[in-house]
Amino acid sequence: MELLLMVIVLLILIGISNVINHFIPAVPVPLIQIALGVAVTYIPGMHHVPLNPELFLLLFIAPLLFNDGKMTPRDELWQLRSFILLLALGLVFATVLIAGPFIHWLIPAIPLSAAFALAAILSPTDAVAVGSLSGRVKLPGRIMRLLEGEALMNDASGLVAFNFAIAATVTGHFSLPRAIGSFIVIAVGGIVVGALLGFLAIWLRMLLRRLGMEDVTLHVLIIILTPFLIYWIAEEFHVSGILAVVAAGVTHAIERDRMRTGSARLRIVSDSTWSVILFSLNGLVFLLLGLEIPGVIRTVWQDKAYNNGQSIAYIVLITLVLMVLRFVWVWASNRQFRSAVLTALSGVRGALTLSAAFSIPLTLADNSPFPERDLILFICSGVILLTLISASVILPILTRGPQVDPALAEDAERQARIRVIEAGLRTVKEEKNDENRQQAIELIAAYSRRLQMCRFRDRAEMNRLWKEAVEIRLEALEAEKETADQWLQEERISPKLADRFKATISQIELLLSTRFKVKKLMIVGWSAITRLFQGSKHKKARMTPDHPKWNAYKALKLEAIRAAIERVKALETAGNRDTIAMIIADYRGLELHLTQEPAHEERAEEMDAVRRELELKAIQSERNEIQRLFEAGEISRALANNLRLDVNYHEAHLFESQTVHEEEGEHA
Repeated sequence: MELLLMVIVLLILIGISNVINHFIPAVPVPLIQIALGVAVTYIPGMHHVPLNPELFLLLFIAPLLFNDGKMTPRDELWQLRSFILLLALGLVFATVLIAGPFIHWLIPAIPLSAAFALAAILSPTDAVAVGSLSGRVKLPGRIMRLLEGEALMNDASGLVAFNFAIAATVTGHFSLPRAIGSFIVIAVGGIVVGALLGFLAIWLRMLLRRLGMEDVTLHVLIIILTPFLIYWIAEEFHVSGILAVVAAGVTHAIERDRMRTGSARLRIVSDSTWSVILFSLNGLVFLLLGLEIPGVIRTVWQDKAYNNGQSIAYIVLITLVLMVLRFVWVWASNRQFRSAVLTALSGVRGALTLSAAFSIPLTLADNSPFPERDLILFICSGVILLTLISASVILPILTRGPQVDPALAEDAERQARIRVIEAGLRTVKEEKNDENRQQAIELIAAYSRRLQMCRFRDRAEMNRLWKEAVEIRLEALEAEKETADQWLQEERISPKLADRFKATISQIELLLSTRFKVKKLMIVGWSAITRLFQGSKHKKARMTPDHPKWNAYKALKLEAIRAAIERVKALETAGNRDTIAMIIADYRGLELHLTQEPAHEERAEEMDAVRRELELKAIQSERNEIQRLFEAGEISRALANNLRLDVNYHEAHLFESQTVHEEEGEHA
């Protein structure tokens, strides 16, 4: 019961930390969570949280790195591969070889092998902590990708170096050739095992789908269990579980890109579920760090064998050495001073350093106490805090660029809105099936119009796109007229019906000749076109299903629509693709309108429900895209909030329409 209560309290604190960050955005969420963790230690029953390092790596590091491997852009990482390897491998071992002797010189009580171990667990960085810093920190995209790639690999190299250094301290023996050979086996073996198991997990899910098992809950459960099982199996084979889950994440990213046409519902549910899991795990990591810090500090602070001021000086000096090493290493590779400074400050230590520090054994092989274990834990905690604080204070100052040109800011916002709308449109297209075909096409047309309107940069651009749309629509109408002429020549329709059909087309051409009406046509969409096709201006001319010539008229109209679509497709270029998509969507909607039988009231309500469900899925995809853009640092917190407000308004309007519809049904 105590453990359950503790978990509930920690999850509540995660929510509270984000609420606090909303009102105090200058303070990064990790620091708020660490502070809350420290505060919780003063609550009775919450002062001690036993931290099992192996369990910590399995429960926290495995899923976090699996997700990083799945979400990090592979093309950009491949372009930065040499720099990533220099940081993830070269810098880690350079830190061990340089910082280790420095720590031993600074604190002679720590043996050289133990100093190597301390340097090894301080070498891996935590890109999650950097990404969780205040929204004011806008690291260049290249540096952020470099940090992400480094964090995917340096955990393994740091842990391997740490384990060999600890073994040397405990046993008193060390073999460099054996260490190098073991590192190669552990690293390569981890990547191979992870890739194979990752593809096996993908194959299992594909097999279940081929067998007709499309249950979203089952597939999401498999996805959630994948990193835990892969990490555990890799460790059982004595290879790197960390590199295994990273490799598995990359294989899932490849599968995700290749299966874009798969179930959008599965993707939405999976993304939403992972979002909650990662949100909770990230928060728990720093809350647990906060819970452990008071005990670690108290042990050293109250021990008269340690000078408190001197212990704090150790933390400051070791942190400075780590930053200087990082700066020199990066500057030597690219000769860019600002890039080196930003990369050095972004080297925040976090989850892995914490878990590895607690895995240090209590005794040596001869049962004597591990030398200065409490001081090592104290230094690790201090370095984590100091790197977090320095990054959150200094990085926003260094990355604060000049005043952004309002025109550039407006263009960036417009591009973000386009990407959000495209995410919703993509979901609608992927969810379209035989049951919701009409509703999907209607939504595709609506999203296409929103996308078209959002692409307008200024009035000149708007006029250009309107003119482009008019020209394409006129070509489509010409194709319809040609179809009517052909049917007349083949005597498939009477001259009177052909004249009526072409008269309807002429009404639309007249509408397109007026600029104001063009705008109205662009905004209203195919429903207005439908009314025009049916002769809405003159009741006598209106062609309805009860008209004796309706079947012939409908057959002609369907043939004309197909001809118009083919004509429009032939006009497609790279520059007018969105306009073409919008016009085709209008025609597809009209085609469905003509072919479907009038729905009874119950059927109409069912179709409305289908449309609402489809639209809600699209709205969720829009929210996911906003969150992705924000987490990737591509949009600011303020812009993300504005975009969410737009999506919320759209959703509120959807529910309001549903409520009004239900009330009208009740009154009827």
